Amino acid sequence: MTPPARPDGREVVYGRNPVRELIAAGARPVYEISVLAQIAGEPWLEGQRVVVRTRDQIGHRAGSSDHQGVLAVTDPFPYAEPADVLERSGPVVCLDGAQDPRNLGAVARVAEGVGAAGIIIPRRGSPGVTATVAKVSAGAVEHMAIARVGSMVSFLHDAGGSGRTIIGAHPEGGVDYRELEWPRDTILVMGAEGEGLRPRVRDACAHLARIPMAGRVASLNISVAAAILLFETLRTPN
Repeated sequence: MTPPARPDGREVVYGRNPVRELIAAGARPVYEISVLAQIAGEPWLEGQRVVVRTRDQIGHRAGSSDHQGVLAVTDPFPYAEPADVLERSGPVVCLDGAQDPRNLGAVARVAEGVGAAGIIIPRRGSPGVTATVAKVSAGAVEHMAIARVGSMVSFLHDAGGSGRTIIGAHPEGGVDYRELEWPRDTILVMGAEGEGLRPRVRDACAHLARIPMAGRVASLNISVAAAILLFETLRTPN
């Protein structure tokens, strides 16, 4: 389910951690917070406009039963400019073909944990930052610079000129990721689960990396793979 469309163009964020991080980040305004009665007096809500509602009312507004009794009304997510992401310190994650909002949310949580500069997603074929993405990320998206691009290939060609190392995750044709250097400013490119990187995106990468698998399952969830590779950027001296 998705939250019902609001005539004022505002959006909702639901769940304890997502709403708490929405408030803490201060990147977008919080117009109202709906809570269950037993939550209304909690200290972290002090100073906020709080409305007590029933679980069913909150569930209807959230479009999900996974709201944990908390929902906030806010503005749409403020996307960053791609060039601004490249100017930040830390690795950059490019998600080319990740259509599941839960995957975007999980990767955002990993990227924030590793101190990434930001995430790049395509304008088409990506869910964008939705309430589901915010929930799965445990609120990490509120602290992340996320930018949308019309062409991932063009972005990677431009990013290559910035001096960053571009490494694509390619489970079948790449080299063992442990054989590569992972500078702190690495650009990690992840493709769709199952399909991998598109040929032109793959060709735009300076290196292709794979994670050796010892079991019978052929691949990892995209967020797990991203975590393994991104944390290599914290191990390599710069």
